[in-house]
Amino acid sequence: MAAMNVDELPEGEEKRQAVQAMFDTIAPRYDLVNRIMTFRLDVRWRRRTVAAMALPAGSLVLDLACGTGDFCIDLQKGGLRPVGVDLSMGMLAASRADAPLLHGDILALPIGNGVADGATCGFALRNLVELPGFFDELARVVRPGGRIGLLEVGDPQNRLIKTGYGVYFGKVVPFIGGLLSDRNAYRYLPKSASYLPPSAELLARLAEAGFIDVERELLTAGCAQLITATRA
Repeated sequence: MAAMNVDELPEGEEKRQAVQAMFDTIAPRYDLVNRIMTFRLDVRWRRRTVAAMALPAGSLVLDLACGTGDFCIDLQKGGLRPVGVDLSMGMLAASRADAPLLHGDILALPIGNGVADGATCGFALRNLVELPGFFDELARVVRPGGRIGLLEVGDPQNRLIKTGYGVYFGKVVPFIGGLLSDRNAYRYLPKSASYLPPSAELLARLAEAGFIDVERELLTAGCAQLITATRA
């Protein structure tokens, strides 16, 4: 597998291989680092996502780029039936979730048309090779009327918060990651935000893929963003 070059961010198949290898490497301590570097706010953000999707109990929800299964666990606590999908075998092996898990690329899901009542994806959009294809896959596998919840890093609008967030995300997170896991991987994560298009473009692409009621909510003063939508 290719190594992640954080000084010149990769594209295409090189990016796919590098991201897969990176997450295989950091899987053993991924949850620990997440809790520390977000001050456990990641738990609150996932629970907010489950609530905002407002799906009936028993709904089948795909957790795409499921990692170690955090979202699957919160979906189960919300009375839903999750199925996780991830490209990284290392992440799947480290999963703590008591839910079905599939190894696969979320740009080409091994899942039939319209089988899911909903889908979640936590902090993975920027790791994908391309977003329009992912949104098309979401529209394919989620039934009409189904709901999606996408969590991603945000961009605080308050100048003071934005400055502090930039220093923390760009300097402190790589330091923590280097102490507890792989420094190169946690140098990549702040830089990877540059892969994300402007929020208006993200929302427009979801609408083009076949979603309605597309909404964006800023969480914790904009440090994270939650995008929800309904399959038309």
